[in-house]
Amino acid sequence: MQSQPAVHAGGEVRSVAEVHARTARVASALRTLGIAHGDRYAVVLRNQLEYLEVSLAGAAVGGIPVPVNWHWTGKDLRHLLHDSGSKVVFSGTELLPAVEANMPAGTRIVEIATSAAARSAYQLDPQPPTGRYPTLEGLIGEHEPIGSPVTEPPMAVIYTSGTTGTPKGIVRQPMTPEQGQRLAESIAAFMVLEPGGRTLEPAPLYHTAPNVHATFAVKMNMDLHIMPKFDPVEFLRIVQDEKIEHAIMVPAMFVRLLKLPDRVRKSYDVSSLRAVVHASAPCPPEVKRAMIDWLGPIVYEFYGASETGAVTFCDTQQWLAHPGTVGAPLLDAGIRVLDRDDQELSACQQGTIHVKPFTGWPDFTYLGDDNRRQDIEVDGYVSIGDIGYLDESGFLHLTDRQSDLVISGGVNVYPAEIENCLITMPGVADVAVVGIPDDDFGEVLAAHVQREPGATLTEQDIRAHVATQLARYKIPRVVVFDDRLPREDTGKLFKRRIRETYWRAQATRR
Repeated sequence: MQSQPAVHAGGEVRSVAEVHARTARVASALRTLGIAHGDRYAVVLRNQLEYLEVSLAGAAVGGIPVPVNWHWTGKDLRHLLHDSGSKVVFSGTELLPAVEANMPAGTRIVEIATSAAARSAYQLDPQPPTGRYPTLEGLIGEHEPIGSPVTEPPMAVIYTSGTTGTPKGIVRQPMTPEQGQRLAESIAAFMVLEPGGRTLEPAPLYHTAPNVHATFAVKMNMDLHIMPKFDPVEFLRIVQDEKIEHAIMVPAMFVRLLKLPDRVRKSYDVSSLRAVVHASAPCPPEVKRAMIDWLGPIVYEFYGASETGAVTFCDTQQWLAHPGTVGAPLLDAGIRVLDRDDQELSACQQGTIHVKPFTGWPDFTYLGDDNRRQDIEVDGYVSIGDIGYLDESGFLHLTDRQSDLVISGGVNVYPAEIENCLITMPGVADVAVVGIPDDDFGEVLAAHVQREPGATLTEQDIRAHVATQLARYKIPRVVVFDDRLPREDTGKLFKRRIRETYWRAQATRR
């Protein structure tokens, strides 16, 4: 056990003090590279120790880090690098070809060697430095620690995942030190973070919640473990061997853990866990209930978006009293459910969810597009496209995404309900249900299913399982078995990519 808090990533370990010392040298390098207050720089890197050092360094000079989904290689990456105006890109060596092909002329690059753990997790061959750019280690060796950091550092510009369209950069209002302190206290509360604790981050750091979790864990002198890539067995091993007390996860990780054979799960001691917090995507109720049965009443949830931060929160007892809820308003956050005419609906009536963040969460706009921000606002409440309702006690329940709603023969069908039904079916590793064109009904349901290794499920098996639990009109007309669904490590599922193949095919027939 470490005698002082440290950051762990694979087999590499650095004390929090060492991370701060290296970060101060990276901050000096940022100034040399031309990053001044308000300037942006991109981080294209897998989960490794250097990610935090580069991200944290910007605060000292007022630079704004832009975390980049390193999976992006084409138009999304090009859009981000051009749209963000990043002056510098910190890139992993093996990710350089995509960066070079898509960056604006004049952008400076700093090269970072991919860690051994990340190479192992993604089965990458070692690559020596290209020699074309300065390296992070070289810059750290050449620069002294920053002298006087700025007092009002801006927050990172994080881009939306692009599941429903072009990724959008989120710019937040600057904060005073006092506002920053209040925000830090609020984040620690809804993420259930405790100074000095041992926490585990299994998700990619380019996403909002993992990024906030990891950076605040370092600031709070926690012992932080970062997984290069989520693996359910490795997750259990780390929890057991490192006596992990806290983790932030996504429901897709719950599913993979629960799909492990009982003998495997029971062979690991996870009794050190005191809090498992999940967010990012709706959790199927049966999946969450199974996690509670396994881990006990230590499962917490918050709901929000990259734009709004967390707006609801619930603990295990609250969830059991209101099954399926994503929580009640956090602090003084506001929630309204509106109809198509923007009129507020009564309890238990479904509509579009609009939220107002709690006091202290900085307001936002979209980079270069204030009109888009205004388009989603009604009387100070913003919508990120979710459908749901508030129950009689004021707890929020999600039904689906507005963009995923299927209207079949004039009837609203919510694909999430069918997905929740199928994800717990033996032999199903992952599932996506979408609406596809139909001449008679307008749309019908198509289920794309990823089978577990060795499973022999048939189309009839899938339909029969749904028929035993849901109404007939919710049975998928089309069933397709895919080797892998387009789901990110964050748990985000790109249904748009599945839908587009059907709608494009229909367009070519007309």
